[in-house]
Amino acid sequence: MTDAVVIGAGPAGLMAAEMLGQAGVSVILADAMPSVGRKFLMAGKSGLNLTKHEAVDQFFMAYGDDLPEALSASLAEFGPDDVMKWAEGLGQSLFVGSTGRVFPKVMKASPLLRAWLARLDGFGVQMKTRWRWQGWDDERLMFESPDGTITCKPKITVLALGGASWARLGSDGAWVQHLPHSVSDFAPANMGFEVDWSAHMARFFGLPVKSVALRAGDTQSRGEFVISERGLEGGGIYSVSRAMREGATLYLDLLPDRSEADVRKAMKKPRGKASLTNHLRKVLRLDPVRIGLLQEFGRPFPDDITSLIKALPVTHSGPRPMDEAISTAGGLRFNALDRHLMITDRPGVFCAGEMLDWEAPTGGYLITGCLATGRRAGQAAARFALGSHVQF
Repeated sequence: MTDAVVIGAGPAGLMAAEMLGQAGVSVILADAMPSVGRKFLMAGKSGLNLTKHEAVDQFFMAYGDDLPEALSASLAEFGPDDVMKWAEGLGQSLFVGSTGRVFPKVMKASPLLRAWLARLDGFGVQMKTRWRWQGWDDERLMFESPDGTITCKPKITVLALGGASWARLGSDGAWVQHLPHSVSDFAPANMGFEVDWSAHMARFFGLPVKSVALRAGDTQSRGEFVISERGLEGGGIYSVSRAMREGATLYLDLLPDRSEADVRKAMKKPRGKASLTNHLRKVLRLDPVRIGLLQEFGRPFPDDITSLIKALPVTHSGPRPMDEAISTAGGLRFNALDRHLMITDRPGVFCAGEMLDWEAPTGGYLITGCLATGRRAGQAAARFALGSHVQF
């Protein structure tokens, strides 16, 4: 009989399987998709941002206030330095970018995933793809597979089923039906926002917006974003998306390195016959994209537009659909789990990763959170199966 079944082969599930395999537990790693780590590989297409190298207190702040004990402990035990050592142990040379973000030098996720799968194979972990979990039949796990319905009753189970974004890559949130009373509703996180643009903005579609600061509620950020045909997307928007989703107005500072007094003084320079657009270009060096945003969201202009340049309110129609979001908020509530990430009313069943009710911005925090909770759940599951003497 298999000792453990891990369901979900994203970063959290892979890490849980690694911990179990390292402890000598026999493991089946089951995933509904034809291959493992699909969302992980997609995340690596634009550069695999593994973690964020920064002060510990600043790192924890990214996950919001009042961290659940199990999440806080997971991150304390496996933080940015630990993630870096772990990746280097899989043969990945890393570099730290100017903002503290950590990437493999090859930038891609595939070399790391291949090395990781080889390590799991060395531990004897059995991979089962196209196994879609169907809940429990009494105490037995049920799967739909190419060979029909399969049931098994392992000593321990780790659920790492993901959130509810990017269904085509396996994160569809369908598992909620099997744990309905313990789940907070999903909401998009790290997502773009819809804007019904005026016709004059079409020439900017696909262009990045640089050299601005973003503020929504108490959240502030310096980062790029993109003007798309559908709205606003990209890292700068994602960093303030939680506050925007909760109703805070987005304000853009189009000249974050200049004070309001300095901008006002520059705007008072003689304009002559120059248009306002040309005056903005000449005295403030605003590029066409930022001028376009000012015209889109600032008209009709007051006599003194300095306050708009420094705090331009952005009108939008709400978040893009959840399935387009990088991640999701909501999920399995921590009050349904003990501090070791075990479901309190299902002894021997542990949970990890994005299926848990936590939220973090992009920039390495998401992957680190998944790895850390997967590690904690896997270690706790191994101790549950083999006893507290297991060492890691």
